[in-house]
Amino acid sequence: MDPRDDASAFEAARPMLLGLAYRILGSRAEAEDAVQDTYLKWQSADRSAIENPASWLTTLCTRRCIDLLRSARHARVDYVGAWLPEPIQAAAEPDPGEKLSLASSLQTAFLLVLERLAPKERAAYLLHEVFDVPYPEIATALGIQEGACRKLVSRARANIAQSKARHTTPLDRQERLLEAFQAAVASGGTDHLAALLSDDIELCADGGGKVATVLHVLRGKDEVLDFIGRALREYWSPYAWDATDINGARGVVLRKDGAVAACVSFAYDEHGAATNIYIVRNPDKLARLDEEDAGALDGARRAR
Repeated sequence: MDPRDDASAFEAARPMLLGLAYRILGSRAEAEDAVQDTYLKWQSADRSAIENPASWLTTLCTRRCIDLLRSARHARVDYVGAWLPEPIQAAAEPDPGEKLSLASSLQTAFLLVLERLAPKERAAYLLHEVFDVPYPEIATALGIQEGACRKLVSRARANIAQSKARHTTPLDRQERLLEAFQAAVASGGTDHLAALLSDDIELCADGGGKVATVLHVLRGKDEVLDFIGRALREYWSPYAWDATDINGARGVVLRKDGAVAACVSFAYDEHGAATNIYIVRNPDKLARLDEEDAGALDGARRAR
């Protein structure tokens, strides 16, 4: 194979590999490590013996992600406070069809549901339901029988359907919530925001033990609204607000003296009421938030 063909084959697969790795790992940094490891193996492989480069690369990347995920789960046992996926900037206005599926699978609530799945179950679901990889190839990638692979996907599909985490909330509803949230933080008045929240609203914050933040999950309107109207109004008064698209939904990046200090995203129920407020303050997870990821991490379905 011509070296130029080698390079083009990998570059053609890169968006899908990066999108898959991010969804499995919940971390852009770890996803890029997995894709880089895949590239190094690709460079050292006998590529003349590889009949289907896309399938070979998908298999290798999936296995590497599963290894990294198992290691990450051990590390997260000692994580200080709530753990949230590393936020990325990815568009909240997907195109119909395929793009809708890809955008909804980037949302924070969906990634947190994936955290409940076993590593192979998580990989199998993503490969089949999001990236449209056929069962025989998934079975090969995971080193299991096709029947077992189908069972993994079926079980994951049922768990995810029960959570109701994968749906798209109308953009105007997202904008209304974001405006009400910003107004509540700015003024301390939470009545308008309260009308847009579900009764069992939850707020959690990820500081990674590196910055001050609430360490336990706040539950219910009274607790959440009190925190927003008092604590956030006080802490965030110096921050500049930048409404943007976070993980396929409307959110906000907050800056102090030009540096990213926090990121906020939301989850909604099927009726459009906000069910979760996610705040990321861990500086390691915010370091590259200003880099546009929509094209890189949307991860288009693999070319055949």
